[in-house]
Amino acid sequence: MQAEEYNRRGKEMVDYITKYLGSIRERRVIPDVKPGYMRQLLPEAAPTEPEDWENIFNDIEKVIMPGASSPACTELEMNVMDWLCKALELPSFFLHYHPDSRGGGILQSTVSESTLVALLAARKDKILQLRAELDQDVDDSVINSRLVAYASDQAHSSVEKAGLISLVKIRFLPTDDELSLRGDTLKQAIQEDRARGLVPFLLCSTLGTTGVCAFDKLSELGPVCEEEGLWLHVDAAYAGSAYFCPELRWSMKGIEFAHSFVFNPSKWMMVHFDCTAFWVKDKYKLQQTFSVDPVYLRHENSQAATDFMHWQIPLSRRFRALKLWFVLRSFGLKNLQAHIRHVSGFFKNRYQY
Repeated sequence: MQAEEYNRRGKEMVDYITKYLGSIRERRVIPDVKPGYMRQLLPEAAPTEPEDWENIFNDIEKVIMPGASSPACTELEMNVMDWLCKALELPSFFLHYHPDSRGGGILQSTVSESTLVALLAARKDKILQLRAELDQDVDDSVINSRLVAYASDQAHSSVEKAGLISLVKIRFLPTDDELSLRGDTLKQAIQEDRARGLVPFLLCSTLGTTGVCAFDKLSELGPVCEEEGLWLHVDAAYAGSAYFCPELRWSMKGIEFAHSFVFNPSKWMMVHFDCTAFWVKDKYKLQQTFSVDPVYLRHENSQAATDFMHWQIPLSRRFRALKLWFVLRSFGLKNLQAHIRHVSGFFKNRYQY
């Protein structure tokens, strides 16, 4: 019976797409809505209980189509990323819609790309800081040669790759008996590198390493990063979905020091690949890294609307928020939490010694 219902819903969606493509000439070429139109059409948080599919399906025409691909693509993403942020209980400075926030979230293609984006933003921020302190004009490449970033020796290979692409030194630090990077180790490395004339600027910490699911000690690393002026990037690619459950958030202590945070909904959240949730504390530090302003990309709402082309490496982007919107509404937070608890319980029972 359940399979028949899924088939019916699948056919309904295919029929809708066919009808849309067949009647596309009757639709507006450009949207007739203003930036921010969607905010009033959606609740401020993801639903706790699952919603009826008919309601979700009907909202495609009601919520999405008035904004066509733009600004609907961007605005749904902003709302859904705020839903996720609240569901994981991340700091409020990661929210798009918050009076005291300068940050926000974006859906990137992979965690590897997000790590590179965070490193490039942190690098640009540090270069601008150093430029302001120096009296003479120094080329960016000279400053870049002095920069050094840190990660644990358990960090994902994408951290090393980001260093190769950006021509930045990455120093991989030893971990403790539980394969966790500790604050004292980072502090010592910073002191050693400063003595060598290097400029520490970023730490990529990991919550749930790929090899052994180890957790760096954020509660120790965060204060060191704040004291020493380092950008703290948190890679929770594997474990991030677990934070839907309050009892599994023990490893998040210290997250208030983070400048950026990333996780993969595709790991546990029943969302397929090419959907990585990435938040930044200060969106302007992303924009100063990636912004370009050719005349052919300008439009009448350029100053009023959020434009994610300034938050990422590619110019164009996919409508990734739709699948997250469908999953969050179809399952509801209650069922997603139940799913996470089931999966985490399986791994705990399967691999405990």
